Amino acid sequence: MSHRDLSHSRQNPHTAGMRLPLSSGISSSVCFFSLIGFLTWAALPRALAATGQLEFSPATLRFGKVEIGQSETQLVTLTNTGSTSVTISAITAGDSEFVVAGPNLPAVVQAGQTVSWNVQFTPTQKGWFGTNIKFTNSSDPNLHLAVSGLGGTSESLTASPTTLSFGQVTVGASTQLPLVVTNSVSWKVTLNALQTSGNGFSVSGPAFPIVLSPGQSVSLSVAFAPLVAGVSGGSILISPTGVNIPLSGTGTTTGQLGVSPASLNFGSVDVGSSSTLPASLTATGGSVTVTSGASSSTEYSIAGASFPLTINAGQSMAFNVVFAPTATGTANGTLSFTRSGSTSKSTETVSGSGIVTVNLSWTASTSSVVGYNVYRGTTAGSYSKINSSLDPGTTYGDTTVTSGVTYYYAATAVNSSGEESAKSSPVTVAVP
Repeated sequence: MSHRDLSHSRQNPHTAGMRLPLSSGISSSVCFFSLIGFLTWAALPRALAATGQLEFSPATLRFGKVEIGQSETQLVTLTNTGSTSVTISAITAGDSEFVVAGPNLPAVVQAGQTVSWNVQFTPTQKGWFGTNIKFTNSSDPNLHLAVSGLGGTSESLTASPTTLSFGQVTVGASTQLPLVVTNSVSWKVTLNALQTSGNGFSVSGPAFPIVLSPGQSVSLSVAFAPLVAGVSGGSILISPTGVNIPLSGTGTTTGQLGVSPASLNFGSVDVGSSSTLPASLTATGGSVTVTSGASSSTEYSIAGASFPLTINAGQSMAFNVVFAPTATGTANGTLSFTRSGSTSKSTETVSGSGIVTVNLSWTASTSSVVGYNVYRGTTAGSYSKINSSLDPGTTYGDTTVTSGVTYYYAATAVNSSGEESAKSSPVTVAVP
């Protein structure tokens, strides 16, 4: 039985072999209150708004007690719940103490849209004022907003702050602001209850009724937890004093950015070559603008995406992740994506191993053989078999080498009787 010489060749700067392709491989008790406000001593104006496609929030405005010559402003929103647009052509208040300011008229309210107006109450004399504000429009001839307030002298209570504005709050989240109410007169004042109006607003604090001695204060916590996106207005009315604190806030929908899959494993990849796997970015709950994408490792890169980019709600954008190892061994990394308006990042973990493959090939034996064995050593003439079973072909890829080591390879042929030939002439491979 004869054998042929073994040979090898380099396939890239980091592999060696012969004629083989690279392998690639507030913790206190909280009470909420709902009660009849102080204005119940007088009949409120009748709320004439029809149950059509236009809806006010709050449904009515109660201004409480306002000092003569002073003003209080509350926010009211009008939502078009129908499927067609509506034009507001005129707004008329039945009493000059109430003034409405907002979008220029005529104002078109598109289907599903919400617009807001500020209503100001400035009493010119003592007493109760109540009226309806008519919103002339193309859809509902009976669209009126009921408003009321009381003109008086100085109040027995002072509120700090006098108004609460929550700014923008994400739908589904909640924000709290403190409110301090102080007895500003020289006699005791009893606070019977609170009445909160407006969508998403609530008050927590000590249980009512509360008796405040002169100069004494009570601390409350006011929360805004919007259920829908858009501007909201409301108020807190303290009974029976008539003190009213206007509230406002805006619910926002912030899109969330997801990365799929959460992790990528590239397995073993030859040093000097590369492997590519697909991934995607998805926007949920709203559109998302992705301002940047970065990799913590130079061996991993993002391909097929140019930043900044915007992804609409419910949509995805595909991209590729490329692993190009520059050294042998395990390589881990993290891809980070930043979205506009957020300091948090969406991430994807990546992992893989850089390897060097020595690819060997030889000329087939001229005798009848059933396979070949491959031997390797770090010293010429001292070898160990490295294939676990007979190799039926004339090629072999060794992926168990270490960078910086020189190896010596030889091959033998084996016939059907299990007889093995002498080793071939060795080849020397220096692994970079």
